[in-house]
Amino acid sequence: MDPLFAHQLLQTRRQFFGHTGLRLGGLALAGLLGRSEGGAAAETGARIHPALPGFPHFAPKAKRLIYLHMNGAPSQLDLFDYKPQLADKFDTDLPDSIRKGQRITTMTSGQSRLPVAPSMFNFAQHGASGMWVSELIPRMAEIVDDIALIKTVKTDAINHDPACTFVMTGSEIPGKASLGSWLSYGLGSESNDLPSFVVLTPNWSSKANAQALFTRMWSSGFLSTNHAGVALRSVGDPVLYIQNPNGVATGDRRTMLDALNQLNELNFQRFADPEIQTRIAQYEMAFRMQRSVPDLTDLSTEDPATIEMYGPDVKKPGSFAASALLARRLAERGVRCVQVLHRGWDQHGNLPVEIRAQCGDVDQACAALIKDLKQRGMLEDTLVVWGGEFGRTVYSQGKLTKDNYGRDHHPKNFCMWMAGGGVKGGIVYGETDDYSYNAVENPVHLNDLNATILHCMGIDHLKFTYKFQGLDQRLTGVEPAKVVTGVLA
Repeated sequence: MDPLFAHQLLQTRRQFFGHTGLRLGGLALAGLLGRSEGGAAAETGARIHPALPGFPHFAPKAKRLIYLHMNGAPSQLDLFDYKPQLADKFDTDLPDSIRKGQRITTMTSGQSRLPVAPSMFNFAQHGASGMWVSELIPRMAEIVDDIALIKTVKTDAINHDPACTFVMTGSEIPGKASLGSWLSYGLGSESNDLPSFVVLTPNWSSKANAQALFTRMWSSGFLSTNHAGVALRSVGDPVLYIQNPNGVATGDRRTMLDALNQLNELNFQRFADPEIQTRIAQYEMAFRMQRSVPDLTDLSTEDPATIEMYGPDVKKPGSFAASALLARRLAERGVRCVQVLHRGWDQHGNLPVEIRAQCGDVDQACAALIKDLKQRGMLEDTLVVWGGEFGRTVYSQGKLTKDNYGRDHHPKNFCMWMAGGGVKGGIVYGETDDYSYNAVENPVHLNDLNATILHCMGIDHLKFTYKFQGLDQRLTGVEPAKVVTGVLA
């Protein structure tokens, strides 16, 4: 029998349909390559990153997500959770009735005391909503009527690595798909020239040791790797080797890529490995990014008023301000999810100095991003999320003085805010006790927050599953999670 015919007879159904899909995808890709490069491609032709059949489940309020992650865990007590009564409790011991036997980290469990450390920063009410905001973030105070502040977010993890994994994947266990990857998988992308999920990792000003960033925070986990986040570099070329070498023209690159794709297709015919399809798709995306990325990162096309709004740091490559502006530019080009991870918020000591530096990095740019989206008419269908992986303790880690203190990890309540598509602005959701140690009204588990994000994007989290290792995997896990309807418009 002819070996090729024998191979075809022995194909599984998955191999047969996968092979057919690759060939049909190649025909569509050939048509797309004949079109001009750049911009969202929803108005003509097929999308390279289509949504799953039946998605979204219902009309979405938000078409895209910008997630501003403050890695290291910003102190809710010094930014949003105003507790003026703590001034009278300076250097008193945290009451057992408040701690309730909850676990604390080994970094403070050996201290002889857990002395209460009130925030040394002033708070004031802002906006029509009268939201209390710290003096550390005066620009964010200008957008309080556009945000929903959630004061009672809680997580299961108490240390950074599992907590960061949890906030981005809904699980402390490595190997799960990240939020951006889930959105890429379910909703695809409106852009044919940029990845559906892009990650930015700006530099930071704090001199304290910063927590490492793990690729699992933007990994596709058990999903196909073409749904993994693509991290753009903060220094030098955003993508290595984005420019062709001297003497290599675009047509030469196209010829080489076509030949390489033919070899990869031969391998797919032999092994029917879906990751070979992913490799072909990623090579094609890299080719397209040779044109789209230089245009994306050329901020000279921005008007002076926009540059001024983001502040002087926007002209510094790799700054948080530059990343925030890039996030807007990615969003308007049809990228489904943009994740900005700002390090340096792990302030176990010298908090007043370090948090001031960190807020200097992000305050103006975060406010500018909301204002920028709003004036372009994009905020109404763009969801913006801001927050860390857990909160900080009311008691001081290490020596406590009137003008210096540190704070340990605290998973039971911390502050996050949401703005834009589907979110009610100018509200505060949830309340904590007098020590910002326990949620006393409307606690919000991180997977409740993830369910709410998916809801804003038109997805029912209970119906959004992927079969892996015998389990219908969900971003929101197997334990009950609910949409936080109190923050929805």
